[in-house]
Amino acid sequence: MPHNNLRAARGLPFEWPQSPSISMLRIVRSIDAGATTLTVSGRIGSEQLSELRRSVEEERTRDVILDLVEVSLVDVEAVRFLVQCEIEGVRIARCPAYVREWMAREKWPP
Repeated sequence: MPHNNLRAARGLPFEWPQSPSISMLRIVRSIDAGATTLTVSGRIGSEQLSELRRSVEEERTRDVILDLVEVSLVDVEAVRFLVQCEIEGVRIARCPAYVREWMAREKWPP
């Protein structure tokens, strides 16, 4: 049992907060047939957006593909960034279904 009076509700998982200084984002760059693929893994939150934005901008002389197959968690700022990338011609590949649905809601609000 945690000593700081934090408890998980019965039947719900408990997760200790992560240190804000730990980056949970990894970007692997590969080039193939005139396109650059940036395979992103981990969490994409507002804290990591500057790194992802910089990586996309560095590749703008080629077609850019953001491969999100290994993305585990995003926040609203990340979703808005992904929507903007798509508008600007960046291809979003292997996107988790929940992220794709969220992107659609951000593009076309009710």
